[in-house]
Amino acid sequence: MNSASWQARITCGRETGAGFLVTERHVLTCAHVVARSGTAQVSVSFAREEEPLPAKVVAHGGWDGHDTDPGDVAVLELDRAVPQEPAEFAAPSDAYGDPPRRLVAYRFPKRYEEGTLAEYRATADQLIADEWVQLEAWAAHGQPLAPGFSGAAVTLADTGRVVGMVSSAARDAGIRNGRMLPAHVMARYWPRLGELIPTPEYGRVEKERLRELVLARGPEFDGRPECSPERLYGDAVGPFGPPLPGRRFRSLWDAAWYLLSEVPDTGAVARFAARLADFTEDAPTRGALRAWPSRAYDRHPRPHLNPRGRPAAGTQPWSPILVEIAPSGAGDHQFLVEVCAYNGRHRRVVGSRALPADRVRGYALERIDEAYHELEPGARELIAFVLPRRWLNTDVAHWQRSADDDSPLGSFAPLVVMDLERRRSGGLQHKLLQKWQRLDGQSAARLHRIDCGALGQDPVRLTIGLRRGADMVGFASPPRAEGARRLFRASLNAAVPVMLWPRSGCRGEHRGGAHEDCTGAAFLDRLAAHLADLPPSELPSHIHELRETAYADDGLEPHWANDLALLWEDPRCLPDPVGYLHSPVG
Repeated sequence: MNSASWQARITCGRETGAGFLVTERHVLTCAHVVARSGTAQVSVSFAREEEPLPAKVVAHGGWDGHDTDPGDVAVLELDRAVPQEPAEFAAPSDAYGDPPRRLVAYRFPKRYEEGTLAEYRATADQLIADEWVQLEAWAAHGQPLAPGFSGAAVTLADTGRVVGMVSSAARDAGIRNGRMLPAHVMARYWPRLGELIPTPEYGRVEKERLRELVLARGPEFDGRPECSPERLYGDAVGPFGPPLPGRRFRSLWDAAWYLLSEVPDTGAVARFAARLADFTEDAPTRGALRAWPSRAYDRHPRPHLNPRGRPAAGTQPWSPILVEIAPSGAGDHQFLVEVCAYNGRHRRVVGSRALPADRVRGYALERIDEAYHELEPGARELIAFVLPRRWLNTDVAHWQRSADDDSPLGSFAPLVVMDLERRRSGGLQHKLLQKWQRLDGQSAARLHRIDCGALGQDPVRLTIGLRRGADMVGFASPPRAEGARRLFRASLNAAVPVMLWPRSGCRGEHRGGAHEDCTGAAFLDRLAAHLADLPPSELPSHIHELRETAYADDGLEPHWANDLALLWEDPRCLPDPVGYLHSPVG
C-alpha cells in the first residue's frame, strides 16, 4: 500500500500543514492549519500532483483557537475529484497493544517534496481530556514531530491504515512527543467519518443510514430535555448499561457514534434509533428509525423484578402502555399527553403533545392503538392511565376504543388508573415498593372497607392506619363529595397499592352507619366476595374479566361492576417514572 499517494500538503495563507484524503473529494486536516480560511485561499497538493487544488472548509470541529481547545478538526472539499485511492482506517483499538504498535506520521517539509516520516507509539489508550492520545518517539533518534506535521495521518507501520491525526507537537525540541486525535474522536465532529472507521458489529451501509436519519431530525427536538443526547443515551443503554462518558455529548450524532464505537450491546444503538423515532414527526423518517436495524434490536422481555432484583414469584411480566396526562402549565384546560410502551425495562415514547382538554381523549386513543406495534405477540398488555387527582374518576374504561369500534376500552385490555402526584413522589413510590415486597409473600390481600357511614372519620388517622395494615381499600362511593375526597386522598398518601370504587351510584350523603338502601354497601359486599383469595398482582386481569362480564350483561339492571374503577400501582412494572419538574411553558 503506497500511503504517500493520499497524503496531502495543505497551504492556507502563510500556514502550511499536512492532511490526508478520505474520499475522492474530502481531505482531513487540523482546524488550526486552515484557521485563516475566511480570508486566505486554501490549497491542497498531493505527492504526484503538479498543481495545487483549490479547496474549501465544509466542516469544522469547533476549535476556538487555543492549544487545549477540543475539536481541532477541519474537513476540506476539493475543487474536483482526484484519482488517488483514499486512506483506509484501522479499527479504533488497533493503535494499542502489548508490545506497543509502531506508528508512522508523514509530512511534506520544504525541500523534501517526497515527504519525511516520524515513528511514534501511543503511550496508552487513555484519552487526555477525553480528546487526545499522547504520542512518544519510537526511538531516541530520528525525525521528531515538528511544524508541518499538524494534520498528518498517523498510520500503523505494518498495514498503512490510519488510526488518527497529529494535532500538536512539543514546543521544546528536546522533548520528542506530541498528541494525536484518534480517528474515533474525529468522527464525533464529522459524522461521515464514522462510516469509514471499522466497527465490528455494524457495516458501512447501516452506519450511513443511521447518520442520515439522525441528521434528518426536525425542529421538534430543539430545546426538549427528553430529547437531549444524554437522556436518549440513558434510555438506550438502560439503568444497568455503561454510564455516560466524562463529558457532555455535543450532538445527537455524538451520542449515536459513542454507542456505535464504544458500547458492546448492539441492541443499544437500535433502541437509540427507536427513541429518536418516538419524537420524530415525519412519518417516513420515524418508520425508518424504528426499523434500524431489525437484526440488532433486543426484543426479549425481561422478568418482572421485585425490589431486590429477583423475579417476583408466580408472575408473568406486564407490558404496560402508559398514558400520562399532566397539566401543561399553560392554563386550567391545557394538558401534556405522553403515551409510552414498555418492553422489558425499556420505555418507548409513542407520542407526546400539549393539547387542550377536548382533544386529549382522541389523541390518547390513537397513540394507545399505535403503541401495540411495540408489544410482543405474547405480551400481557396493561393500559395504565396516570391522571391528575381531579381526573381519577374519569370514565377512561368506558371510552370508545376507536372511531370504528364502539366497545369500551376497558373490555379490550386490562386497564388501571394511577395518581399523577403519587407517581412523582419519591417517598410514596418507595413505600409502594415496600408494600409489594410484603405482598409477594402473601397468598391473599386484606381489603379495608370505607362505607358511606365512615366518611366523617379523621383522614390523618386513616392514613396512619392504612400504612400499618391495609393492602387494598374499597370505597362505597366515588370521590365526589368532600368527605369522600378527603378519605380518598388519605388512602393515596398511605401508599395503598390497590383502590377500588364505583364511579357512580351512592354519593355517600348519609352518615352514622350503614343504610339499608345504600347501593355502596352492596357494592362492597359483592366486591369483597369477588376479591377473596385473589393475589393483588393479578388484579388487573381479574378486573378485566369482570368488566367483560359486566359490559356484556343484558339484565334489566346494570351489572354491579359496570362502573367499577381500579387504581392499581406497582412501580416495578414502570421502572422509570418521568416528572415535569418545571413548567414546559415557562
